[in-house]
Amino acid sequence: MSKYDIIVLGSGPGGYVTAIRASQLGFKTAVVEKESLGGVCLNWGCIPTKALLKSAQVFEYLKHAEDYGLKVSGAEHDFDAVVKRSRGVAEGMSNGVKFLMKKNKIDVIEGFGTLKTGKKIDVDGTIYSADHIIIATGARSRELPSLPQDGKKVIGYREAMTLEAQPKKMIVVGSGAIGVEFAYFYNSLGTDVTIVEYLDKIVPVEDDDVSKQLERSFKKSGIKIMTSAEVTSVDTSGSGVKATVKTKKGEEVLEADIVLSAVGIKSNIENIGLEDVGIAVDRDKILVNDFYQTNIPGYYAIGDVTPGQALAHVASAEGILCVEKIAGQHVEALDYGNIPGCTYCSPEIASVGLTEAQAKEQGLDVKIGKFPFSASGKASASGAKDGFVKVIFDAKYGEWLGCHMIGAGVTDMIAEAVLGRKLETTGHEVLKTVHPHPTMSEAVMEAVAAAYDEVIHL
Repeated sequence: MSKYDIIVLGSGPGGYVTAIRASQLGFKTAVVEKESLGGVCLNWGCIPTKALLKSAQVFEYLKHAEDYGLKVSGAEHDFDAVVKRSRGVAEGMSNGVKFLMKKNKIDVIEGFGTLKTGKKIDVDGTIYSADHIIIATGARSRELPSLPQDGKKVIGYREAMTLEAQPKKMIVVGSGAIGVEFAYFYNSLGTDVTIVEYLDKIVPVEDDDVSKQLERSFKKSGIKIMTSAEVTSVDTSGSGVKATVKTKKGEEVLEADIVLSAVGIKSNIENIGLEDVGIAVDRDKILVNDFYQTNIPGYYAIGDVTPGQALAHVASAEGILCVEKIAGQHVEALDYGNIPGCTYCSPEIASVGLTEAQAKEQGLDVKIGKFPFSASGKASASGAKDGFVKVIFDAKYGEWLGCHMIGAGVTDMIAEAVLGRKLETTGHEVLKTVHPHPTMSEAVMEAVAAAYDEVIHL
């Protein structure tokens, strides 16, 4: 029986990062993976979807070349080639993880791992043991009883990335990050897209102003949006799909070629031996302490199977923190109130901290600043004037409570707010930090200036 210091079950952005950090700390480490190194994120999520979205963005540029004084005739898209490029990007990233495993002398055990008592894992009949076992099995597309996925006409995100043909009409159910990213992608390539959202606004976790801006931008692009609406049943018996949608006005039947279910994710915790070991689970999540230990000594869990935000960068941070704690380092618990969220449709969305509504619900006296990209020189020159930066400060102490952005490239800008909040930066300090001109990032400084009645360019 092979013995390790640490075995990580799952090799997504939580698992493989955890394994690398464990190896760096001197632990003899192995990773168990049933499919492809890199997990969903590298192979079927974060990375290949961004490749699809980039193709859509380039095609949009070509369609609007005249806006930039350029002439492009006969611009067409090749759906198969777009999908093929995305798969190539994913394969390249997965190969990169293979290289990192070899570089860090991490054993990759291929197969389905099942937890056993006594700090052991059974991988397709072979037993491995470790002093510490870290569960990082991730999540998959969640299915609703009213919306069973058949993989052909009613699909999840995985099938949406590799369709054999581009649908003429698509219904996207759910308007979280996955839903709006695919809605933007397919709409950009010419698919007639309708979004059906159960709550009263799209991207419901975002600040209200961001949600309203995205709805305006999407409608301008031709995407139909139905909020406070629920798909109660689907009929796939014909050539396409008929979806019955319940709204405040009554029932409506929508017809499409494909229905994409983007209603969240389901943790991969079935059949991995949690019950046999006695690991505590509540509402689809493995219960852990601040350093990711389960109730059973020697077993840990990180990433989408735990109660924190289901984001790749959260899983990576949790894994690093987990093994550093095992190594005896002094570590601080992760601040889940300072986790950035990013959505890569166009316009992009990025946010961190409290929304305006949340701050007011907490009874805080706030200063709000908002700077539209329509007043940004760089945004005007780039032809990307949709959107804004919105900041929220505590009026009494100057604490940066939240930052919400929508516009071109904002997913690359949000880190300023995350770092500022980590360092307990005040609005005054942001104002006195010189930002380069002309850049999109100036909008952060200008929004802060607006909060303190010092804005120059509005």
